[in-house]
Parts: sequence; C-alpha cells; structure tokens
Amino acid sequence: MPKIRAESTSRRTRDETAKAASTVSQAIQFDKSFGQHILKNPLIVNGIIEKAGLRNTDTVLEIGPGTGNLTMKLLEASKKVVACEVDVRLVAELQKRVMGTPYQRNLEILVGDVLKADLPFFDVCVANMPYQISSPFVFKLLLHRPFFRCAVLMFQKEFAQRLYAKPGDPAYCRLSVNTQLLARVDHLMKVGRNNFRPPPQVESAVVRIEPRNPPPPINFQEWDGLVRITFVRKNKTLHAAFMSSAVLEMLDRNYRTFCALNNTELPEGFEIKPLVEQILEASGFSEKRARLMDTDDFLRLLEAFNNEGVHFA
Repeated sequence: MPKIRAESTSRRTRDETAKAASTVSQAIQFDKSFGQHILKNPLIVNGIIEKAGLRNTDTVLEIGPGTGNLTMKLLEASKKVVACEVDVRLVAELQKRVMGTPYQRNLEILVGDVLKADLPFFDVCVANMPYQISSPFVFKLLLHRPFFRCAVLMFQKEFAQRLYAKPGDPAYCRLSVNTQLLARVDHLMKVGRNNFRPPPQVESAVVRIEPRNPPPPINFQEWDGLVRITFVRKNKTLHAAFMSSAVLEMLDRNYRTFCALNNTELPEGFEIKPLVEQILEASGFSEKRARLMDTDDFLRLLEAFNNEGVHFA
C-alpha cells in the first residue's frame, strides 16, 4: 500500500481550509461501491473522539477518512494519524484539507485496499467502516499484532448488534462468539442515516472493541471450526448438530489424521459417532443449544473434544 505525506504549498487558516474542503466535497459524486457515506454531524464526530479516549502520544489508524471531518479532530487529539483510503479523489481532498495547517506533518495517508495491506503500528483505531468489509476487517484487526489499546468503529446497526449480542439475544450468532472470544465489545451510540452525506439506506451504530491481552491460548481456526458446526442451526441441540453425516465425516478424517501423526493405533472397527456422543454426554453439552452458550461454554466444549483427540481444523 503506497504512502503519501501531505506537503504544504501555501498557508491558510484552519477555518479557510475547512470551508474550502466542505465546498469541494459537496461536489464529489460519492462511490457507493466503496460504501462512501461521509459523516457530517460534528456532535457525532466529537462523541467518537471522546469515546476513543485519545492521548497526545497516540498513533491513530483511521479507515475510510473520506473528506476528513473526523480526521481533523483525530489530528487535534493525537500525535499522528495514519489514514487508509482507497479512493484517490478523496485522498486529494484530504491532502488539501490539511495543507497549510499545523497538522500536515502528523498525517500519513495509505492509498489502497486495507484488507489487502499489512496494518501499520497504531495505538487506537477509529473508523466509519464501509459496510461491505465490516466482518473481514474486524477479524483482521483482532488478529493484528502488536496489540492495540482499543478501536471505536461505526457499522451498520444490525452488524454492530451481532458483535455485542449476548446468549439468548436474537442477534447472537457465530460472529458474536468469535468476536467476544478475542475482545470486549461495548455499544456506544446509535447513529441515524441523516447524519451522513449521502444518507445510507440503513441505520448505524458505534461500538468500542478492546482486545483481550493475552488472548485465550487456543488455535483460532479450530475454535471457529467448532463454532461453525454449532451455529449452522443454532436452535438445535448440539447432539443434533454433531450427528449430521457431513460433520461426522469431517471429524472422522481429522481423528484418523491425529492418530497417524501421534502414532496411535485405531481400534478395530472404529467409528467416530459413538466417540462424539460420549464426549457430548460426558461434558454435559449434548442437550445444550448454541444460542444459549457463552464463550466459556465453547472453550470447555473444545477442550473436551481435544482431550479425546477430536479436532476441528
């Protein structure tokens, strides 16, 4: 992802720069394929800044800065902002907006698709997320190292609800479990569609994500394999979920591979189904349902399977 640093060619006052940027940005035809909906309400912008708890020593990663309404506030509150933007037209607008201000040296712009790039070092991430990349970006963020302090992110309301939903909530799903394994998620505020230009078709919400440090000592791919099985039909019992032929075939292959790698001889006439049933019964999860289980439940279930050599990745 190429880097651009804003450079000054003339001196303007901060008010003149903001006014010029606003006039030009109104003339831009925003690209819906990039999910471009520019946050225009200064009260929402200030609320996001406050909830991020920024320090003057922080490096902030901003995704989708647009015309810079949020970026300028981030620059005021932090040491440095690294802004990731895929649209070169908006990159030009952002450069113009900081030109001649005290903050131009503190802004670095990365041009390109944030999902395809290595994330730089940062302390805090703040973003008005393009809705179509919400899920992959969340997990790219949570698997990023070194750890960051927190992220304050705006999403489509329904997606945000899935992030912080608790067992028993209608929105509770595989995304909820996977996210809450790796982070604490708090709902901060709702944001109506009229706070954007152009207004999106959906309502939005802002959440705060704080990664768990250290993370649980598990293989995330295997964890996700287990959770994926249980949430195919989250209202069914786990016994019913694990008795599908496709699941049993997959677990049988994995078990045989595990035995081969560990020089363990399979019993004559071995079948995976009785072993899976035994694990579910012994662990007390046979009649449990995924929609009512929390991350601790899934951790205990994964440990019960792994202790018997049954793996999911």
